Amino acid sequence: MNADIQIIDLTPDNIADYGVCGYKNVQKHKELRNKIEWFKKYYSKGLKIKALISEKGGYQGMLEYIPGKYAHRPVRAEGYLFIHCIFVGFKKEYKGKGYASALIDECILDAKDQGMLGISIVARKGSFMVDREIFVKKGFKTADRAEPDFELLVLKFDEHSESPGFNHEALQNTGAYDDGLTILRSPQCPYTEKNVNAIIETAEKNYQIKTNLIEIVGAKEAQETPCAFGSFCILYDGKVISDHPISSRRFENIINKKIKE
Repeated sequence: MNADIQIIDLTPDNIADYGVCGYKNVQKHKELRNKIEWFKKYYSKGLKIKALISEKGGYQGMLEYIPGKYAHRPVRAEGYLFIHCIFVGFKKEYKGKGYASALIDECILDAKDQGMLGISIVARKGSFMVDREIFVKKGFKTADRAEPDFELLVLKFDEHSESPGFNHEALQNTGAYDDGLTILRSPQCPYTEKNVNAIIETAEKNYQIKTNLIEIVGAKEAQETPCAFGSFCILYDGKVISDHPISSRRFENIINKKIKE
């Protein structure tokens, strides 16, 4: 790896110094404060964030994982390390250099050291989730699928181990949110804070729709969400209208289309 780059473990003592997901100012960013508090809660349970730090470019990537028992996705993955998210390259020059692969290798070594069954992750094409291809190259295989295009990938250290899977009962339980507009969010993903207030205001002002905002407070609740993304979901009259964070403009476009149906 380039001498300019190092991979460091974030801890409750240094996470505020480095920030997370591009958020660096604790006083300015509520989403960072929420993420730090969430990190501290789960750090003792095995949560790890490995940050990719460049001497010249600063924070340029990260990988976050946790024992599957505490995964913040609607999955059953106990015995596996579960990757929540990975990204590399706020600046283009840090992309395509093999840094994401290096982060995954660190996770694989850790999983083996801990005697885990393997590693699992939810992947898809599109916003807010990593594409499957980098994991397939590492030997990950599809263990399960969920609508519309989510895949649960797994790297087993023993092929005879029981495979992880989606919590399909939870994913099919959208009827529990069949009354108006519901937003579920968790501080696991700091981007779930952004735009929510604007969406709630738009819903009430432009469409006279009251929003039921549900804060996902722990892993158990996240594993029971009706969206494979786990940390965020918007439902309208019992149907998922967004399974990842969106802007208020995008929300308006979706609602306008629903009204015309």
